Amino acid sequence: MTVLDNGVWSGRFLSDGWQDSSSAYPVLEPATGQQLGVVGAATADDVRRAATRAAGAQREWAATSPQQRAAVLRRAGEIFRECADEVGEWLVREAGSVRAKARFEIELAVGECFECAGLPTHPQGEVLTSEDARWSFARRRPAGVVSVIAPFNFPLILGLRSVAPALALGNAVLLKPDPRTAVSGGVVIARVFEEAGLPAGVLHLLPGDASVGQAVVEAPEVRVVSFTGSTPVGRAIGERAGRLLKRAHLELGGNNALVVLPGADVAKAASAGAFGSYLHQGQICMTTGRHIVHESLLEEYTAVLAAKAKALPVGDPALEDVALGPIIDRRQLERVHGIVTDSVAAGARLAAGGEIAGAGYLATVLTGLTPDMPAWREEIFGPVAPVMGFSDLDDAARIVNDCEYGLSVGILGDVGTAMKLADRIESGKIHINEQTVGDEPNAPFGGVKASGTGSRFGGAAANIEAFTEGQWVTVRPDIADYPF
Repeated sequence: MTVLDNGVWSGRFLSDGWQDSSSAYPVLEPATGQQLGVVGAATADDVRRAATRAAGAQREWAATSPQQRAAVLRRAGEIFRECADEVGEWLVREAGSVRAKARFEIELAVGECFECAGLPTHPQGEVLTSEDARWSFARRRPAGVVSVIAPFNFPLILGLRSVAPALALGNAVLLKPDPRTAVSGGVVIARVFEEAGLPAGVLHLLPGDASVGQAVVEAPEVRVVSFTGSTPVGRAIGERAGRLLKRAHLELGGNNALVVLPGADVAKAASAGAFGSYLHQGQICMTTGRHIVHESLLEEYTAVLAAKAKALPVGDPALEDVALGPIIDRRQLERVHGIVTDSVAAGARLAAGGEIAGAGYLATVLTGLTPDMPAWREEIFGPVAPVMGFSDLDDAARIVNDCEYGLSVGILGDVGTAMKLADRIESGKIHINEQTVGDEPNAPFGGVKASGTGSRFGGAAANIEAFTEGQWVTVRPDIADYPF
């Protein structure tokens, strides 16, 4: 089957059926600049109408049986599997994904839907004790209307990981994808759930600019905002949501550390480090942004990592079997290069890369860094591996924690030593003998410090907490006697 016939969605957005848009914008291929299609842009007024319709549809959707909602999620997972080639091609061309990354993202989407199909029948409450002669319960109820604002880098899964559990738990959803990946991060999700039997009005696809993003946060019907993206934008959304007394689940940036302990296998460690820094051109919140290597291994590790970087081909993943595809747009490409050149100007040394290659960037290794250099301090969001040495566990813990972010940390080497270090690290995720990039549908996902508001996705406990509200219910056998 096909879900992306552009006769359905071209120049339109989804809000109780596909609506013609008063304006549209082109979908561009980052590797070539070629136009792939046209997406309809919503307006703030469109969002307000969609939110009103979503609130009505949500009540009916929440009243459907758990098995009916579970069946929609299971069918969505099956459709993702059936349409993997079609969806994968869009991830390659629109998001600049290499084909292995596209396949991985689709597999995650399938798993997300199947995992969330269990949410409607998962226990959602508890029996409480009470001092009075009554039954006392705490139960979870759908939050209502949920706004999901998704990024460009893993556009399918980073939108779906909020959309799927929110729908499974009886909510309606307003989905605003990044304009640069509005098809693979928006149209795909909308069309799959249409084909899976989701009732009209429960899911709305609202591509657009910052005014649309503001509207999906501020619409009175919206109770929860789920945002994945940069820390500065996340701070603004959190402030706005807080003022409006709405919950905001924020999964933000990272400058993640990979610690290589003394005695670690250097060849394996450098392979893990290369994967962590260069997967999807480093455009992942969990990308390995800091390689912290014991001083006894520093020179050898740097040399092996640099050799791996120099061997990674960069190009158009739609035409070539490459390891690195394009950076999402020219502005981001120049930002990556600027961070590298500014750091070199400040005294860092290039062991590999450091050059723009068409629409992409060569896999880069930097050494001789100090903590104040931009390549060490900032989230680069590009294929750059800064390397620094450490002397002992105290030094390693200090370097890891000396960072505004706290998303993901990998520790390579002796497990006992890694466990001691892990207990001293401020991070939402710690992976021992793995690199920093990892995600599974049943695992809680989130960061601390400037990386977000904790684990707000993944697994039944986190998803139920994120997309439902608690309600206390008491039951007495008869009307109580009161003193008034």
